[in-house]
Amino acid sequence: MLQIIRTRLKQGHRTIPFPAKPPELPKAFRGRPMIDQTKCRQECHSCTDACPTDAIGVNTEGVGVDLGRCLFCGECENVCPHGAIHSTQNYILSTRTKDALIIKDERFEVAENLKDKTRQIFGRSLKLRQVSAGGCGACEADTNALNTIVFDLGRFGIQFVASPRHADGLLITGPVTQNMKLALEKTYTAVPSPKIVIAVGACAISGGIYLNHPEAHNGADSLLPVDLYIPGCPPHPLTILDGLLRLLGRIF
Repeated sequence: MLQIIRTRLKQGHRTIPFPAKPPELPKAFRGRPMIDQTKCRQECHSCTDACPTDAIGVNTEGVGVDLGRCLFCGECENVCPHGAIHSTQNYILSTRTKDALIIKDERFEVAENLKDKTRQIFGRSLKLRQVSAGGCGACEADTNALNTIVFDLGRFGIQFVASPRHADGLLITGPVTQNMKLALEKTYTAVPSPKIVIAVGACAISGGIYLNHPEAHNGADSLLPVDLYIPGCPPHPLTILDGLLRLLGRIF
């Protein structure tokens, strides 16, 4: 028994202090991209040709990146001969609307919290049913990581539940394949109102690499109303946690 206590004291406190303190991220982490329009040459198109999901558009106004489609692969940064695009370590990526996911400069409309009445209902206790609607497992793995001692999602009153009838909303990953369409619709119907829907990852937002595939439905909002978009492929657990806390008004 003494050995167990000694080992536990030696381990110390493992839960990160987020959001009280900014997190420490690895150097290789790719967060929100930054765009310098003064360096962009509209006739170049190197970035658009390299993007695997058509997340980048170039016109007379400059270059824009749709984070809802972006895989954060970094190819646009690698091939741009003028250095107009570069990745940052900014993990704050969540928005309430799809339009806000399209960035053209340093401005970014982060997710706003729920309306007062809804926030009063879910602000201190939020139960989510996670649905993998044809995902590869990456977004699901990073979502599951929130339950570990490092992030300790439960300390914020947020928990994943087994039954949609015990849930306040859905957290959806994957492009919503045809095989999962009916299951997702039934799960949504089983969640009692009022309810919220959260789309996590490029696939759940836009279809990702499966965009316009005949067996996919290009994301969750093709079938359901989505209240929060959390981009990434997959999004870092901190990106997911930040989005959830902003939605509940725990971060402003």
